[in-house]
Amino acid sequence: MNQIETIRALYDQQERIEAEFPLARKEVAAPVVRHINRPGRRSFILHSDLAGHDADAVIEREIAYFGALGLDVEWKAFSHDAPPDLVNRLVAHGFEPEDEETLMVLPLASLPARLAAPVSTDIRRLTHDAEFESFAAEIRSILEQVWGTPFDWIREHLHDQVAINPRLISIYIAYVDGIPASSAWVNFPEKSTFASLFGGSTLEAHRGKGLYTALVAVRAQESLARGYQYLTVDCSPMSRAVLEKQGFLPVATATACVKKAAG
Repeated sequence: MNQIETIRALYDQQERIEAEFPLARKEVAAPVVRHINRPGRRSFILHSDLAGHDADAVIEREIAYFGALGLDVEWKAFSHDAPPDLVNRLVAHGFEPEDEETLMVLPLASLPARLAAPVSTDIRRLTHDAEFESFAAEIRSILEQVWGTPFDWIREHLHDQVAINPRLISIYIAYVDGIPASSAWVNFPEKSTFASLFGGSTLEAHRGKGLYTALVAVRAQESLARGYQYLTVDCSPMSRAVLEKQGFLPVATATACVKKAAG
């Protein structure tokens, strides 16, 4: 296998097949791996291999299963999953596809000099419980301004992770003249060699100042110091070119397909 195929296989094993999430119940129901979330949170199928199976029958089985629980479910289909037309089959069964993303991976053993250099940008990391509410409010404000959609759920999402085990997440905000301008966080799974980047968003007025790159750098440096071998991020086309310049490799594309519970 070449480098990308090796990384992809390791990612599938550690981040899709073996992955566990503290707030969700994992169920291995061959040929899929389910994660059952609590009511009000989207459940998800993170891995499936329908080769040799009646794909439509499996899809119908999962629809019935989550429907009986009254839960929304996200089926994340990757470009190398079988069958090759999985997204089309999910759509035909009533799933709604979200925008396609590219899975980018950075081998930390070859961290580029630009990301390994000391960061001079005013970047602050959440370190005390007393700071959480202000951090969460600033992150929500940044995300809502950048994406133009409500992020009322983000406080609870981040709070749950910090409350369960603060070592599994690091939350950062970059400031310009004392004003929150960009935010991001990184997750550290306990049984994986991959650290995952999330939330990278910069206010339009502060783009082009290197904030996005600085936030990638501080998270890459922390991940390397903690012994992780790779950084991963699911990115939009807008971010892909930036990440490729920083040494990230496109490993696969992925489409989240969502089936909402009846009613």
